[in-house]
Amino acid sequence: MLPANPIVSRGSRVKAGILLFGVTSLTAVIGSTGSIQAGRFYDALTQPIWAPPAWLFGPVWTTLYIMMAYSGYRIWRRTLTFNHPALRLFYGQLFLNGLWSWVFFVWHWGALALINILILLLVIVRLIQSARHIEGVSALLLVPYALWVTFAAALNWALWQLNPVSLAF
Repeated sequence: MLPANPIVSRGSRVKAGILLFGVTSLTAVIGSTGSIQAGRFYDALTQPIWAPPAWLFGPVWTTLYIMMAYSGYRIWRRTLTFNHPALRLFYGQLFLNGLWSWVFFVWHWGALALINILILLLVIVRLIQSARHIEGVSALLLVPYALWVTFAAALNWALWQLNPVSLAF
């Protein structure tokens, strides 16, 4: 575990926090832009009996994005660089996260969305491992995200299997 650097100015901490929350929020906006019509599309799909209602995704993702951003900030606070390998994993998972909504909800590519989300899950697991060596809390903040993405991957697979015409590619 790396100790927090007490020499970092409050202004630097605030700027880093704004930057990491901003990048995470940008991912949320990009993903939600791809999900604008998601409710209607999702509701029209044949659902597995264990599928959650469409309204649940917004509150869950909002909570997870806040936890992700705070985790990223805590990693930065210990490493004092935006180019640390753990933060590169952080940026990578944000990219894959935002991309998934477009692949699934806009382009309706079930198989590619599944590949995307499985790669996302691997990156999240690697991020948790990397974060754990830097600071335990930042790793723990990502565990609910990994669990939700695991569930989302299973749901992605089930929806693709149940809707081969709607989610053909």
